[in-house]
Amino acid sequence: MSNNRVCRAEHSGMLESKFRRMFQNPKKILKPYITKEMSVLDVGCGPGYFTVEIAKLIGNSGNVLAADLQEEMILKLKNKVKNTNIQDKINFHKCEKDRLGLSDDFDFILVFYMLHEVPNQRKFLKELFTHLKSNGKILISEPKFHVSKKDFEKSLNIIDEIGFKIVENPSIFLSRSVVIQKE
Repeated sequence: MSNNRVCRAEHSGMLESKFRRMFQNPKKILKPYITKEMSVLDVGCGPGYFTVEIAKLIGNSGNVLAADLQEEMILKLKNKVKNTNIQDKINFHKCEKDRLGLSDDFDFILVFYMLHEVPNQRKFLKELFTHLKSNGKILISEPKFHVSKKDFEKSLNIIDEIGFKIVENPSIFLSRSVVIQKE
């Protein structure tokens, strides 16, 4: 799922800054949507800013699939969780250039600050639709500094056309965000 706007692995430090944690705390953002025993997909996981918190929220019976286009990002996350109590809850998946290439279904999918990096949003969102369990939800959040209101509305139109229903518009600092599920 690539295009030239993908945040490169060598710049991933900015994704995990203490400053960001003050305004976009992963636990506060995710806790309303993730419960124990869930199966969760973190698309565009990067170095695992949200993945680590997901692994804590899902308890011992849940699992998280950390998916990214860049092998370097996956390696950073693997090294981060190596020899920790959450290591066994996280599986890793390198996406293909133009598709996720998954076989599992999920209770919750996180698409944080990466939808604008996908060249074919319709194809990507349709693929997510097929991997979302009944009553499952997807949180999509895009950065206001990269995605205009008009562009976000275009994404919302695609979401509607595919058959998702908007269930919430959470307030996330400097973001345009929506929670969707299958209609």
